[in-house]
Amino acid sequence: MKKMQKNEGFTLIELLIVVAIIGIIAAIAVPGLLRARMSGNEASAIGSIRTIASAEATYASACGGGGYAVALEDLGEPPLAGGPSFIPEDVKDAVDANNLKSGYFFTIVQGPAGTTVLAAAETCNQNPSGMDSETQFFASTEPGTPGTTGSRYFGTDHSGMIRQAADAAVATIADGIPLQ
Repeated sequence: MKKMQKNEGFTLIELLIVVAIIGIIAAIAVPGLLRARMSGNEASAIGSIRTIASAEATYASACGGGGYAVALEDLGEPPLAGGPSFIPEDVKDAVDANNLKSGYFFTIVQGPAGTTVLAAAETCNQNPSGMDSETQFFASTEPGTPGTTGSRYFGTDHSGMIRQAADAAVATIADGIPLQ
């Protein structure tokens, strides 16, 4: 009696077709995932800018004698009397492209017409940056790699309004478009 040979498995052509289908699906899905990641980074940046605006208001009422901090370092320092710092550590440390928070880094500078309210040594945390508290501030955030980690720039000032721009023009707050 002759024994029949049974061939099981996939042919090379069938495997190549499956690999091609997986490649097509990946090519369709990856750009959508990257856009979703960028959108998430931008949402995080907006939330962090809101946190900075709230921290500035708290700092002004509790620490700066009515004036705002003009350095992230000052908001990241807790009061000498005890308690938490005004902003989280990850926002305080996100000051350049080497140290990002969700793809963005942050800066705070003195507002265009700010004047000194309280000397740095007289604030409740003695402002480690050495900067005095001021009547105005401007906080901004920009993507570490524009077009990859985010495509929009955000900023806020002593008014608390968060503004956005498609380029670094948000650095001049009047050029920014208010978030709706």
